[in-house]
Amino acid sequence: MTSVSYDLFALAIFAGLTVIVGAGLLALSELVGPRRRDPEKNTTYECGVPLFDSAREPFTVKFYLVAILFILFDIETVFLLPYAVVYKQLGVIGLVEMGIFLLVLAAGLLYCWRRGALEWD
Repeated sequence: MTSVSYDLFALAIFAGLTVIVGAGLLALSELVGPRRRDPEKNTTYECGVPLFDSAREPFTVKFYLVAILFILFDIETVFLLPYAVVYKQLGVIGLVEMGIFLLVLAAGLLYCWRRGALEWD
């Protein structure tokens, strides 16, 4: 057996065992789990609070703003992790470029903070 076919064989065995264990655990929970069914358990709720009105109410802009800010600063992490891996190879020029990148992001955070985008009132 070549090493590639051995790796594919091992991957297939791992995938098969994963499916078997997952199906077994689902079957076991169905067999052993409680069987109490009542209408209250089947009702829709959001974060533990029962729904009183329609779910078609508009969200406030704050939710979207928090989502956009999260994506913005999550992308920062996407750029910081590869830099952390190769920072020794990039030298001083890479350090200066990453410093400028972080300063721009810090300026953006300061701007959002000053504009009150992080306030939840």
